[in-house]
Amino acid sequence: MLSPKRTKYRKAHKGRIHGNAKGGTSLNFGEYGLKALEPERVTARQIESARRAITRSMKRAGRVWIRIFPDVPVSRKPAEVRMGSGKGSPEFWVCRVKPGRIMFEIDGVPDALAREALALGAAKLPIKTKFISRIGEA
Repeated sequence: MLSPKRTKYRKAHKGRIHGNAKGGTSLNFGEYGLKALEPERVTARQIESARRAITRSMKRAGRVWIRIFPDVPVSRKPAEVRMGSGKGSPEFWVCRVKPGRIMFEIDGVPDALAREALALGAAKLPIKTKFISRIGEA
């Protein structure tokens, strides 16, 4: 699964996801893409699960690019622990995704197969998404 090799700080604030994506809003690598339509935290497990679904449905033909990276640590306290005594330890990594962000790109497959593959990948993600292509958004 994806996670940073090293970080400046071990724990991060939760924060809120405001506004639209500033960058990563256009197709840069592939012919087809999956665009986020709502703000949400996407975990490393969800990204990996979507990637597997996409590559398996394409039968490993073509190429897949992951345009998001989980770089925010999420900490949790153990079950049935009393309040206080500091923040919990980092449990997993997430990526803060804003609306308009391209999350996955694929190339080297026909249009119908690309739609099917990205639909299967989108089913693994916790947000509404949209299939886009270089020819025109559909």
